[in-house]
Amino acid sequence: MSERVTGPAEPTVDVLRQRLVDFASARRWEPFHTPKNLAAALSVEAGELLEIFQWLTPEQAAAVMSDPERAHRVHDEVADVLAYLLQFCTAVGVDPLEALAAKIERNELRFPVPTDEGDAGQDASDADQGAGEAAGSVARAPERATSVNPDVDDQPV
Repeated sequence: MSERVTGPAEPTVDVLRQRLVDFASARRWEPFHTPKNLAAALSVEAGELLEIFQWLTPEQAAAVMSDPERAHRVHDEVADVLAYLLQFCTAVGVDPLEALAAKIERNELRFPVPTDEGDAGQDASDADQGAGEAAGSVARAPERATSVNPDVDDQPV
């Protein structure tokens, strides 16, 4: 087994958050980094990420990362979305990793693992037989979870 060789230590969420704070501070942007403005900017950047895939077939969307120019755009938009999300979290005092861990735990309670094949609902490949043959074999996500714990009031991730 070979070890991965890297340069300086890989960035952590805390290091990246601080770099974003320092970047904004050096430019005196703090007055503009309100929760509302950051949430709006996050939404815009997520829309720009979506725009790359808009109107593509599932096959074309799957191939986006093989085109260097579009792959570069995806990387840039992912970075923008993450940057605004981290800045938003800083502004409202949310630890994004703690928030995600808590959300996953709630989802694990809300959407229990099926105990037998009857709980799993129709297999996606079976459901796509008719439509999938016409449009190519593309697996789809289930329309709705088949087993929900009603005691947990939350939306899935």
